[in-house]
Amino acid sequence: MKNILIHGLGQTNKSWDKTITYLKKKGIDVLCPNLFEEIKFFSKDYNGMYHAFSDFCNNQNEKLNLCGLSLGGILAVDFAKAFPEKVCSILLIGTPHKIPKILFNFQVLVFYIMPELAFKKMGCSKREFISLVRSMSKLNIERDLENIKCKCLILCGSKDYMNLKSARFLNKRIKTSCFKVIKHSSHEVNRDQPEELSNWIYDFWTKNEE
Repeated sequence: MKNILIHGLGQTNKSWDKTITYLKKKGIDVLCPNLFEEIKFFSKDYNGMYHAFSDFCNNQNEKLNLCGLSLGGILAVDFAKAFPEKVCSILLIGTPHKIPKILFNFQVLVFYIMPELAFKKMGCSKREFISLVRSMSKLNIERDLENIKCKCLILCGSKDYMNLKSARFLNKRIKTSCFKVIKHSSHEVNRDQPEELSNWIYDFWTKNEE
């Protein structure tokens, strides 16, 4: 079994460092790619990113446990829909069930005034990042959720008010899922509560091996 952690928009794989440290202490090995740079996932829009991500997953010679935050969760959902035979489980953290277009349009304006260096640290240019965000406004995340048959754990930070509703929606639509709230955490659970998150991941993944 291969375990893959997938970071969110505005994060890099380094955002998982503390969680990975706790998982390693429990004997869990993970792959944690940088979507923008490390293995060249980024291709100016979501479709390009998804196809590169799916190629990466399909090149693994074992079944997969996928754990994604936000954008990472969307990628995990899309892959589980398309390749159910390849996925053992998905763990979704702060994952939206639809893209809030007004918020995304506001974020694009914020990104325009951010310095180029902020994007270079993630491994892409400002132009590429904004192109990705714009392309995500067209996503239909809700489509075919009932086709996901693998085990699914949905987590959301108690202070992630935007995505708590989405977490409950996903829990209702994905019949094999369960939903838990992570206390004292905002959207980035992997940064706010890395040890507690590692405990949830460990318990979920090891149960799937039984």
